[in-house]
Amino acid sequence: MIDPRVKYRHIQCFLEVARLRSVVKAAEELSITQPAVSKTLRELEDILEVRLFDRSRRGVVLTQFGEVLLHYAGASLAALKQGLDSVAQARMSGESYLNIGVLPSVAARIVPTAVQRFLSERVETTLTLITGPNTFLLSRLRLGELDLVVGRLADPEQMAGLSFTHLYSESVSFVVRRGHPLLRQGRLDIRRIADHVVLYPTQEAIIRPYVERLLIAAGVTRLPRRVETISNTFGRSFTLDTDAVWIISSGVVSRDVAAGDLVELPIETAETTGPVGLTTRADTPPTPALVMLQACLRHAADKADLHL
Repeated sequence: MIDPRVKYRHIQCFLEVARLRSVVKAAEELSITQPAVSKTLRELEDILEVRLFDRSRRGVVLTQFGEVLLHYAGASLAALKQGLDSVAQARMSGESYLNIGVLPSVAARIVPTAVQRFLSERVETTLTLITGPNTFLLSRLRLGELDLVVGRLADPEQMAGLSFTHLYSESVSFVVRRGHPLLRQGRLDIRRIADHVVLYPTQEAIIRPYVERLLIAAGVTRLPRRVETISNTFGRSFTLDTDAVWIISSGVVSRDVAAGDLVELPIETAETTGPVGLTTRADTPPTPALVMLQACLRHAADKADLHL
């Protein structure tokens, strides 16, 4: 039996602090004061008679007891949210909702085709598509705010409690505008990109480690004019208007390259290749609508011939 002193606000507050590793950020996310967050955490710790977080100047870290609670509380909150959503959907004449997290490279490559196919089935389901870095999307999936994430396979420590289904593999591209000076060279030395502005993936971008390893191995240790961004709109516009080199997932620029607006530099990037697929919560069975959408995504990947 659950201790009646434990309220929903206790669990919600605990999960936000655990996710953000910060009382201050959790307060901002929950739209309450920092003292209110601290008080709520103290109440929960007093009820459970254990310490859930170790606090330091660098933030908060889960204790072993906190890790145990996170494992079960996250899944329970996701199940509760699914139950509440199901009741709401039943009241709306069968209409349902799917919240899908999409990595930008996938949003540009297979998702439009998959959504068209899904909608053609006339399923009474409203799709909400959210893009962002892989780590952000996976955190939302774990909390039950997303039903599915379409993106790269994350590191093993980020995949606890999650399930991954492979669709295809994707590499990184170095792209420039048509007529770029680097395209006029016979044999390109990758180190020459340092002569130009380089648009570089940010710390939270999942392709960042792949890019770093590639450049270090090629002897590129310094990029004096580097702009870090995850904005595809800015990257595309800036690259078309300047002599910048844009390092980006190939899926983001596949249409621009096919149209001839952007050109890939002849740089070997096979070692940046990583699996792209469907990530779901392992403990939550999919709804019929989600099963149908996953099938549409697999069909779109097959149709695009993306080297499954």
